Amino acid sequence: MDMSKSSWTALGCEGSANKLGIGIIRQTPTSTTVLSNLRDTFNSPPGTGFLPKDTAAHHRREFVALARRALAEAGITDPRAQLDCVCFTQGPGMGAPLTSVAVGARALALLWGLPLVGVNHCVGHIEMGRTITGADNPVVLYVSGGNSQVIAYAEQRYRIFGETLDIAVGNCLDRFARTLEISNDPAPGYNIEQMAKKGSRLLDLPYTVKGMDCSFSGILASVDALAAQVKAGRADFTAEDLCFSLQETVYAMLVEITERAMAHVGSRQVLIVGGVGCNERLQAMMGQMAAERGGSVFATDERFCIDNGIMIAHAGLLAYRTGYTTPFNESQCTQRFRTDEVFVKWRD
Repeated sequence: MDMSKSSWTALGCEGSANKLGIGIIRQTPTSTTVLSNLRDTFNSPPGTGFLPKDTAAHHRREFVALARRALAEAGITDPRAQLDCVCFTQGPGMGAPLTSVAVGARALALLWGLPLVGVNHCVGHIEMGRTITGADNPVVLYVSGGNSQVIAYAEQRYRIFGETLDIAVGNCLDRFARTLEISNDPAPGYNIEQMAKKGSRLLDLPYTVKGMDCSFSGILASVDALAAQVKAGRADFTAEDLCFSLQETVYAMLVEITERAMAHVGSRQVLIVGGVGCNERLQAMMGQMAAERGGSVFATDERFCIDNGIMIAHAGLLAYRTGYTTPFNESQCTQRFRTDEVFVKWRD
């Protein structure tokens, strides 16, 4: 890597779940500029989830067109000369979609003669959130369809303080959306959020916090059983009440373990990242807790909290600038890639 350069530019490819994202970012020693950030989402019919094989087929089908659009929007006419590296999500995520996008990233790197940089999906979320919000050294709540973790930085690792013991909170919400057979467009969690705003009755649901960890499978089974009563016309509550109750309960669990992590590390900042981090009710509940501790909450909008290629480009470029690259024979994807496995060389 040329250390005399004044700026570095990377293309990032994300495809760990149903969002195919390609973004291009430019970094200087003092600034970060998003040149393009495009996304194409695979939506399955209401009442269904997205299967790995169908999602992978979507990513393969849309990859080239999305990459061309991203390059055009960023004004990149000669990638070999204007880009420094190609970054891709190496894990965690769904195996088939991850692999499909990794193949595309390898092809671009070979085509343009550029180094390849594999990125941990979770670290991508964290670094993009830190840059966009300006949060200094926050406790991070990472909540998405595949992950639920409370994280704090220490000694060049993002340390996991607590996490789900079974399914992720986003998966819990997505699966309940299937139970209700509501639309997956633009996202099942978003549609549950809108229904919850119309609910008013708080129903008693399992609240499972074990130390610093949470469990969401029990509450899903319970709310599914209540939804069956609504469908059968035997309930004195509505589907909107169920959405309201589910949100209130699972978010209270997340606020509790996040507050405990803040107390442990002495932090007054919370950064919420991941797709579920877009939820306004979660942000409000976390904000109330942080305010009572004299702290503050940082969150991004849907451009950056939902899976995207720019976060992969950003985290990959941070690593690349320290001299890190991924050899092609080590570029295989893994569905289990822990956040704390990454050596965060770019932070003190």
